[in-house]
Amino acid sequence: MTTQVLLVDDDAHVREALGQTLELAEMSPILAGSYIEAKDHISPDFDGVVVSDIRMPGKDGFALLDYVRSIDSGLPVILLTGEGDIPMAVKGISAGAFDFLEKPCALKELLAVVERAQKNRALVLENRQLKQQLETGDAAARMVFGTSAQSEELRNNARAVARTGAEVLISGAPGSGTSKVAEVIHLLSQLANGPFVKTAAASLSTDSLAQALKGADGGSLFLDEVAALSPSVQFALLESLEASSGTRVLAGSYADLAQEVAAGRFNHDLYYKLAVTSVRIPSLRERPEDIPVLFRHYVAIACEQAALTPPDITPALIARLMAQEWPGNARALMNAAMRFAMGLGEGEEEAELGLNEQLAQVERSLLSEALRRYGGNATEAARGLKLPRKTFYDKLAKYEIRPEGYR
Repeated sequence: MTTQVLLVDDDAHVREALGQTLELAEMSPILAGSYIEAKDHISPDFDGVVVSDIRMPGKDGFALLDYVRSIDSGLPVILLTGEGDIPMAVKGISAGAFDFLEKPCALKELLAVVERAQKNRALVLENRQLKQQLETGDAAARMVFGTSAQSEELRNNARAVARTGAEVLISGAPGSGTSKVAEVIHLLSQLANGPFVKTAAASLSTDSLAQALKGADGGSLFLDEVAALSPSVQFALLESLEASSGTRVLAGSYADLAQEVAAGRFNHDLYYKLAVTSVRIPSLRERPEDIPVLFRHYVAIACEQAALTPPDITPALIARLMAQEWPGNARALMNAAMRFAMGLGEGEEEAELGLNEQLAQVERSLLSEALRRYGGNATEAARGLKLPRKTFYDKLAKYEIRPEGYR
């Protein structure tokens, strides 16, 4: 999180004392004795907040506030006011200051306000980064969020299959976003200027399939949950693909199509025609480190759409989110973010969690996911987490996790 604090005060003793207080609170103070000295540190990408005295020789705290606002209106400025200057500080709030404190201020109160400003700044910078990601780069970078290795692999796979021009089978758990990945593949392909048509496979008849293919001519047709196609429509789709129509078919499936073929519920030839190239979307439980990025992104979208002030997303809340299973994947996380943005939940018991509890929740989640990924094989799970076997088993005992429960 943001830790820098630009502290501006012409009184050297006050400046040094407050700087030491910030250092003891594990913050990174930058000390300045004047407006001129302070302004050199101000930039749109300054990863910190500003704390400034109002009364200073030459240009005062209000001048610094105006300068900061002209450079970056999202950079919090906290004003320090002497006795009798409260009306001036209130004026500063009206001019865009984040908050004000009366000198001499209680250290606990100072740290609380600075920490609140830092969280605000961190959210502003993160939202800007996400917005920049949306506005730059290719469709994979703009639309597939996440910093994990699995997310980067997903983006690269989407880019690779987009270039082939062949049919694509997109698989993933419910709520993982098969239609979004299909749209990414379309936008990265040579057919990007053509139509992108989405339709539910379960609703298609042979006639409506023909209409959908025609409507997507020169572009891509996404069939949502392709396993739901009736046998007659499966056969009609196979014939169309073998005839090499001008439409590229992207098929999404939450079901295991190979198992559907083995069970006689899905056309063998159609399966292999669709699975010429394939993309698998990893579930959230496979990449818990992406949960904070996605949650903040969804909160930002919800707040922007509803003109809401972004609420404080605390480390305790993030820890609780990362420890959850999320069987509904991205769709469920989006719903949770929308409720949180509107003040309807997800934040209730977070204050009760200390750092140890937060870390324990995340650790337990990672252990469980490793066992799930390796089918309950503790040796492979330990190797996957790069842990000695004894350490791994000690942690399983600590959290009362039984490997056989994942076989």
